[in-house]
Amino acid sequence: MCRLDAPACHRRVTLTGGSQPPRYPAGMRRFAQAIADPSSLPDGLPASLADALANAPDRYNVGKNGSATVLARDGDGSLVAAEMRWGLIPRWSKQPSTPYTTVTARLERAAKSRIFAQAWQQRPCVVAMTGYYKWDRQRRPPWPLFVQRTDGLALLAAGLWEHWAGEEGEEIDSFTVLTAPNPGIPAPLTPDGPVFVDAPVAMAWLSGALRTPAALQAQAATPPLEAYPVSRAFRDPARDDYTLLEPVDPAAEGADNSSAAWDGDGLDDEEGAD
Repeated sequence: MCRLDAPACHRRVTLTGGSQPPRYPAGMRRFAQAIADPSSLPDGLPASLADALANAPDRYNVGKNGSATVLARDGDGSLVAAEMRWGLIPRWSKQPSTPYTTVTARLERAAKSRIFAQAWQQRPCVVAMTGYYKWDRQRRPPWPLFVQRTDGLALLAAGLWEHWAGEEGEEIDSFTVLTAPNPGIPAPLTPDGPVFVDAPVAMAWLSGALRTPAALQAQAATPPLEAYPVSRAFRDPARDDYTLLEPVDPAAEGADNSSAAWDGDGLDDEEGAD
């Protein structure tokens, strides 16, 4: 990827105007971003941004290092819909990777985190998603659920983005999704997940108006959600089609012992980065 303000990186939409990290419940490890049309998004986004999201590629299984379309501010302050890699790479990192998971960042720590602090100060973003996958660990064996809005509209999650440039000229724009305790997450899932916002708050977040974790948390709003069982096939990072979102009966699906060959990031274990 190249710089966010380079035309090849995105559909440009100009508007006027150290130590072992602590462990937290994982907010999510895979999500879907398949926006059928602008009417599938919450009211309040500028039409140009809604159009850009609707015209973005449909993705049903975005995982670590996968690409998604993210709303962010360009270098000149205008808002853009940009293709970015999921999993924030700190600007100071010597390699385009980290030894720990950075697909999510804890809201209460991000502003002071060595990894996320600069992005917090300068690079807020918003991630639109159809929904996300989450494991029901109350069930035996554990089973994945797909979490989505009850009204079928897309979710908007607050995040951070960063630009990384390597010594040999490689450039990558990457992002993370902010997470926090969230009582709006449907049972039996752990009440912890992405920091969801409505469209006006999303615009305020992108403008830099919400400067502290407390300010963002106070404005966060989780719409009514539902969660239903889906196939374990989403763990395969090579699978990317709408059938992953189809409801299944876990009892009928039976045991699945094929996960050893698949990417473990689909298991949404604990998260933590300092």
